[in-house]
Amino acid sequence: MLNSQALAPVTAVLLLCASTLAAGSLDQRHPGADAFVEQMVSAHGLDRERLTALLGQAEKSDSIIKAMTRPAEAKPWHQYRPIFITNKRIADGVAFWRENRQLLAQVEQEYGVPAAIVVAIIGVETSYGRILGSYRVVDALATLGFHYPPRAKFFRSELEHFLMLGLEEGLNLDQVKGSYAGAMGLGQFISSSYRSYAVDFDADGQRNLWQSRPDAVASVANYFKRHGWRQGEPVATRARRHDGARELNDIAIKPAYPVTQMIEWGYSPVEAPPSPEQAVTLIELETTSGAEYWLGYHNFYVISRYNHSALYSMAVYQLSRKIEQQTLFDIHP
Repeated sequence: MLNSQALAPVTAVLLLCASTLAAGSLDQRHPGADAFVEQMVSAHGLDRERLTALLGQAEKSDSIIKAMTRPAEAKPWHQYRPIFITNKRIADGVAFWRENRQLLAQVEQEYGVPAAIVVAIIGVETSYGRILGSYRVVDALATLGFHYPPRAKFFRSELEHFLMLGLEEGLNLDQVKGSYAGAMGLGQFISSSYRSYAVDFDADGQRNLWQSRPDAVASVANYFKRHGWRQGEPVATRARRHDGARELNDIAIKPAYPVTQMIEWGYSPVEAPPSPEQAVTLIELETTSGAEYWLGYHNFYVISRYNHSALYSMAVYQLSRKIEQQTLFDIHP
């Protein structure tokens, strides 16, 4: 447990900013924040004044709330896909792989996650580090934790993790920037994921997902390994829908049915599965010319642990394939 004395060596972590609270409780600025402060003081021994000052200068952002209500994953596939799978993103992915060839090979060897998947994640999340997010994370988490009831509990938990992350990594919490949801670094880790899955791959004593490519790349791979990536197994394959096929509108993204069952229901894989009893899920994508069907394997589900969307997993997978195809000859001689 951390106490107030433990904060003394890292006074920059919970910086007492020049701005001060107006008269009255913190709840007037962020409803529920007073109780949150007391919880942090009781559970972790954080300094009440410093934490109150940090949250007191956190800004509520209407643009963050609007972004939460209009996620890209709500779009149909034919609108979602062009956001992430572009000639530029593919070319930049090839360049990123070439620039970090040795690192990616080392990470793939250690964690068993294909370099192409890691590169695609970083490409989808931050365009290979060029778009790291312009929101202060404390503003994002305060906005969503105290002003967005549908997910307030989750984001207050992330705010708690953010405070602890600051202590663990020596971050100036009033300066850290990320996405509108508080995700950080090249791989856009939320605070709980940062604490749980980030690794110090360059062994410099800090898990730095902004400036350290070794840390960022290895952390993405570690995330997938910890979520059960199966080395050498496929991700997804196209499927044919036959006449009279059963409607499977509400099937879960987690594979639960053997390929043989899918065939019986009228959906056959274009490529032979590793085993006819391999568990799969059905993915239906809305294109401009009708529905497109895929069977997703366990590793497809693992990708979705990064973002719980079949569209996201498919975008990452297809981007990874296109990048790998263009780097096949010079990356894998």
